Amino acid sequence: MTPNGIHEKHLNLNVRGLPLSATLQINELSNELIAAGKQVYKLGLGQSPFPVPQVVVDELKVNAHQKDYLPVRGLPALQQAVVNYFERAQSLAFLPQHVLVGPGSKELMFVLQLVYYGDLVIPTPSWVSYAPQAHIIGRHVRWVPTRAENKWLLTADELDRVCADDPSKPRIVILNYPNNPTGYSYSEAQLKDLAEVARKYRIIMLSDEIYGELQFDGGHHSIARHYPEGTIISSGMSKWCGAGGWRLGVFAAPKELEWLVKGMATVASETYTSTSAPIQYAAVRAFNGGVTIERYLWHSRRVLKALSARVHAAFTGLGLHMAPLDGGFYAFPDFSPLRDQLAVRGIHSSTQLCTRMLEETGVAILPGTCFGRPEHELTARLAYVDFDGSRALAAAEQVPNDQQISEEFLHRNCDKVITALERMVDWLKS
Repeated sequence: MTPNGIHEKHLNLNVRGLPLSATLQINELSNELIAAGKQVYKLGLGQSPFPVPQVVVDELKVNAHQKDYLPVRGLPALQQAVVNYFERAQSLAFLPQHVLVGPGSKELMFVLQLVYYGDLVIPTPSWVSYAPQAHIIGRHVRWVPTRAENKWLLTADELDRVCADDPSKPRIVILNYPNNPTGYSYSEAQLKDLAEVARKYRIIMLSDEIYGELQFDGGHHSIARHYPEGTIISSGMSKWCGAGGWRLGVFAAPKELEWLVKGMATVASETYTSTSAPIQYAAVRAFNGGVTIERYLWHSRRVLKALSARVHAAFTGLGLHMAPLDGGFYAFPDFSPLRDQLAVRGIHSSTQLCTRMLEETGVAILPGTCFGRPEHELTARLAYVDFDGSRALAAAEQVPNDQQISEEFLHRNCDKVITALERMVDWLKS
């Protein structure tokens, strides 16, 4: 009982017992250890290492005076810029009034679940906040375990089995690609197969494409190409534009889901009202693209692709089974081939693995349990982003476009990530 007589028992049951988001928690713990004088390699929080493009920063400066409340659904010029972006990048057609702008895609996902009464279907491993949001609202979560041999991707057969038990049940299925936490993405053939199942059961497909521009080959495809009438695309500025702290996300929905966008806008009007005006004006510049933005993305992908290859080589060199990564800045190794060696050291779970690794090497990664995997499974996620993105981009500009980023480049410009990998490998071998 607190001094004023207000008791924690009055905390909403859906919130009681929920911890701080795992990615934010590991970041705060890492910062505490650093403040205490310890060397920590921060591979826990998935924050873009790259700066916001200067042209977008300049646009924010120019619009710092913007102080008026903007329309709930978003600044019209930004809605149009988002429509133009999807037409340019994916040949997808949306109407500006069906673009919803919010203070981060995370908030928009929460509002979607609030207004749509249906089960949330989540392939695991999955991003850490999908399920907690559903629990807070009181929605039922249906986990769909995926398999490492399928690159941890949801298959059409797996989705069909989930829906076949109750074909008419309303569902939101979350598809995230390139994926957090695995770094893998879907082929167009796989997306077509998933779209057929989605149409069969009239699923609301929430296509989380926040990492789409970071697919290494630049060839990201959206499932909205194959299931346009039922797909909402989620994107924003946090990952491909380096602006996580700006908190701007966008949803793009088809005209068939206007009723759903309207419901979300109603909730938005009674909660966050609208997104920061200066940031929306700056976002217009980001979504309009152009040569400067494209060059920024090209070099970002080059650096991340080279790092991903280094990560892949480090883990497969230990005998782990991993396919080459497709995009983003994550890897999700399964340390099961080392189970016997780890057991000798008293490590039997992913949580024990990550705790001991942080204590004994200073490398912070997250256990697979944070992403919906069983505790006994020795999986973990690392975000290979602990480097100075400004320096790396500037250096990449000096490497001819027809040349690959070298190992020497990585040691010079991404040294903390390379050192963290070496520490992990040495510790796992010892």
